[in-house]
Amino acid sequence: MDNELNLNGENAVNTQSVAIESVDEVTKLFGVFDENLEIIEAETGTHISVSSDSIDIKGDEKDAFVASQVIDKLLYMLRRGENIDRGRIRYAIDLAKEGQAELICELLDDVVAFTNRGRQIKCKTVGQKRYINALKHNSLVFAVGPAGTGKTYLAVAMAVLAFKNKEVEKIILTRPAVEAGEKLGFLPGDLQNKVDPYLRPLYDALYDFLGAETFKSLTERGVIEVAPLAYMRGRTLSDAYIILDEAQNCTTEQMKMFLTRFGEGSRVVVTGDITQIDLPRDKRSGLVHALDVLKDVEGIKQIYLSHKDVVRHELVQRIIRAYEKAEKKHCIAKEKEQD
Repeated sequence: MDNELNLNGENAVNTQSVAIESVDEVTKLFGVFDENLEIIEAETGTHISVSSDSIDIKGDEKDAFVASQVIDKLLYMLRRGENIDRGRIRYAIDLAKEGQAELICELLDDVVAFTNRGRQIKCKTVGQKRYINALKHNSLVFAVGPAGTGKTYLAVAMAVLAFKNKEVEKIILTRPAVEAGEKLGFLPGDLQNKVDPYLRPLYDALYDFLGAETFKSLTERGVIEVAPLAYMRGRTLSDAYIILDEAQNCTTEQMKMFLTRFGEGSRVVVTGDITQIDLPRDKRSGLVHALDVLKDVEGIKQIYLSHKDVVRHELVQRIIRAYEKAEKKHCIAKEKEQD
């Protein structure tokens, strides 16, 4: 590590070096046309170059250290056979800035499940890791966060895993069939045909982990049930893994009805995004109400995910952040009007 001095004798530029094993790994790290390199430099305010046996980072002391930590961890991931994309790079930078760079590598060993085709499903963020731990150790888990954070997908993964391990006898997935700009009456077919579009994300996740044939067989045997929330009324659901998706669109009455359905040996996961409520304005979201009422109840865990946990296209993170900023401005403007 070298320091250059300015005229006042103060440290102006700090240089950090990270050893490399081959030029090939540098190429993979920096990406096509150095697109990954540009992200690291822009996000950390550093200048990065390559010598014969190292990657050299120049910047002020804090920024250079963060960049070196990120590069070191990303190289470790590459050597483990992991893929590097822009989303992972930005997330690694966020963790390093928070002094949690070591968590980047810890996530590599968190294999949650395997898809039907043998692909490993791992926690990609610290928030997802907390979520999985909550699912493993609690009978009722609320997962709240924006689209793309893996709330539903990871819940289905854990449900399939619990079924395969004979911890539950059935899997039940449900959603409120709330209209978001379109009327159910205009959709063709009977009631099941009308609500199927609302349940499609649940079907997709099950297909991914079970395959179409196994899913069809288990559904015909009644082992897997995917149905609108209204179908849950009057039932007691024992020895089941139950997932309520898009719970922000439940009314308070529906939420209470659902939460009092599960019996012995069952686990329940409630997922939702409280920024995307499609209920009429005079209806309070049952999810928002439940989070408040049940926050101190033993055996219930509430997990909150944020834009940092979004694992879809990185543009989704930017969209969510933009909406959050707009919402804050709107709230501030309203407060000023009231004053």
